[in-house]
Amino acid sequence: MSNNHLGQPIGFALPNWPGAVHPSRTPIRGDFAIIEPLDPDRHVDDLHTAFAADPDGALWTYMFDGPFQSKRELSSWLSRACETDDPLFHVIVDRATGKAAGLAAYMRIKPEVGVIEIGHITLSPALQRTSAATEAMYLFMKRAFEELGYRRYEWKCDSLNSASQRAALRLGFEYDGTFKQAIVYKGRNRDTAWYSILDRDWPSLKCAYERWLDPRNFDNEGQQRERLPELIAQSQADR
Repeated sequence: MSNNHLGQPIGFALPNWPGAVHPSRTPIRGDFAIIEPLDPDRHVDDLHTAFAADPDGALWTYMFDGPFQSKRELSSWLSRACETDDPLFHVIVDRATGKAAGLAAYMRIKPEVGVIEIGHITLSPALQRTSAATEAMYLFMKRAFEELGYRRYEWKCDSLNSASQRAALRLGFEYDGTFKQAIVYKGRNRDTAWYSILDRDWPSLKCAYERWLDPRNFDNEGQQRERLPELIAQSQADR
């Protein structure tokens, strides 16, 4: 908080706050993953194949849409999804295969106050628990903070989605609280758990990610030598 105003506490000043920038539809290239703006014509075949490895549709349990019973049904949804700028959908391409294997979107985009969310994260079985998946999350964050100038980067999920909550914490998000009875979707209630990363936390978090993604952090079998949460905790302690 900054100085009192008329005897009342007020937030710290942001002189000449310029606002952030709305994300563009341009790719982001990493060593393990490429983030590309969603193009149904280009990506539907890859995504249909990737999601077919989840025949029970468990990937879509906590999503507003899906599962999709056919490539035509998926294609129709992708065509609608790519028409909006908020959410702004991207695919995650695994550089090892050259195939699109997951989805994610910038959403609840508020450049005027510097807040943006990463959501609709749907990783196929082939992409889960891979360096490409982790790097993709890093690339989305890096663009939000460094290219676009956001102050707050959010992650939200159903409070019953334990996998998503574990992922948020592993990636360095801080738990902010739960909004009870926040949403009705698929005919059921959702209490929404909120997580965030702030711009002041980004420099140390970036350092941890880059140490984790360094090829020297992986042995000949591709197994990590140091875990990301440990590197994040160390970087935070060193601040």
